[in-house]
Parts: sequence; structure tokens; C-alpha cells
Amino acid sequence: TNSLHSTTFEIDEKHGTDFHKRFLEFVKMMQKENFVIGGAMTDPKGDRSKGPSEQEDPDLFTRIVKTDENGVYVSGAKAHQTGCINSHWIILMPTIRLTEADKDWAIVGAIPADAKGVTYIYGRQSCDTRSMEEGDIDDGNAKFGGQEALIILDNVFIPWDKVFMNGEYEFASMLVERFTCYHRRSYVCKTGLGDELIGAAATIADYNGVPKVSHIKDKIIEMTHLNETIFAAGIASSHQGQKMKSGVFLNDDMLAQVCKHNVTRFPYEI
Repeated sequence: TNSLHSTTFEIDEKHGTDFHKRFLEFVKMMQKENFVIGGAMTDPKGDRSKGPSEQEDPDLFTRIVKTDENGVYVSGAKAHQTGCINSHWIILMPTIRLTEADKDWAIVGAIPADAKGVTYIYGRQSCDTRSMEEGDIDDGNAKFGGQEALIILDNVFIPWDKVFMNGEYEFASMLVERFTCYHRRSYVCKTGLGDELIGAAATIADYNGVPKVSHIKDKIIEMTHLNETIFAAGIASSHQGQKMKSGVFLNDDMLAQVCKHNVTRFPYEI
């Protein structure tokens, strides 16, 4: 929602629309009802060398298929949605930079998770195998493990008051970039897992009476160094944030990408 707060404000500034006002009303409703929102950005994409309007199948990117006085109807799909199953509302957003030929794909709108025309194809993640097997040894969080789904959208209706972009294709890349900037900074949360691993390793060393053995100390120090490097990049990204025209802050983009890059490497080294 942070990325939409600033993007809708700047769309209105250029086009004289009222997307920002609609969006603020939607946020108020979400806060009042304590609803969970799933941000649906990733499309199947098809031939990645081609844009949405060039695809053999136009539904490989989510698009507007019909408009009437009440709102718009969209079709397509959203892939790799890790939060959708436990969300009350889904916000549909573009996933790449768009051109004028892609105006029908420049749609942002909010739908109830159980809206008519929405189908979820539930898929397991690579790390959840043990929760599907016999026994309970090393089961992790057995009842609330990792999951994701493919969302199929078949003529799903979005009323005008829940539409926050409608053909303003030149703002699609801005939205994607700001969304990923916030999202990749949030990976600082992975350092909580690192804290658990480091604490467990140190405890095992204590149990075995070897906490002062040099190579063990060196490894725990390196684990801590890697973990705090992830944390530092995320915190620094926020510290270097800039206030946007709408009033929200956007964290530093480069440091957010560094945080993400660290997370793709360091937890496994730890």
C-alpha cells in the first residue's frame, strides 16, 4: 500500500484523476476491519521477450476485458502468491514496464479474496515436504508451513471505487520499482532466523564444552557478521529514505537491492 500511496498521488497530479482519494478510503476500510491484503504483482508473462500486447495469449498478463458504468472486468492470472490464501483482499497490479500499446494491462484494483471469477490453484513450496510426510520429527511449523498459489482471474469485477490505475501505463514501472524497493528492504526480517541459528549453534557448543575452541568461535563470529550485514543494509535503506509528494517515505533503492542480494546468499552461508 505504501507504493500505491505515492503512485496514485502522482497519477492524479498528472491526469486530474481521483485514484489517491479512492485509495485512502480503501486503506481506512482495511484498517478499521483489520483486513489482510495480498499484493498480487507477478504475472505468468509467457514469452518474456514480448510485452503484454504482443503475446499470443493476452491473458498471460492481467488485463481489462470490459468496462461499464459500474467498474471494470479483468482476466488473467497472478503467479507465486505466497500470501493470497490467508488474505481478505487482493490488490492486482502490473508487473513490468508498459507501453501505450499495453494500456489495457495498466490496471490496479482491489478485489475481495473470494470474489466471483477468482480461482486459486494451491501449490506447495520446495521447503514444505516434511510437513506432508509421516511422523513429526523435525516438522517445523507443521500447521502453518509455507504455501503459495496461482490466482486465475476470469472476468472478475472491480467497482470504480476500488480501481487505482486505469490505463495510465507510464506509471506502471514507477509502481513496480517502488513496490520492490519496499519489499526488498523488508527482507531484514530474515535476520531473525539467523539469530535463531546462531543461538542454536552457540548453545550446542556450550553443551559440548567447546565454546572457546578457536575454529568454533571463528565460525560463530562469521555467522554473526553475515547476519548483521543483512540487518545493516535493511536498516540503512530506511535511514536513507526520502519523503514522497504524497507524504509517505520511500527507502533507499540501492541499499534495498543490496539487502535482497545479501539475503539470497548469506542465510545459506550461515
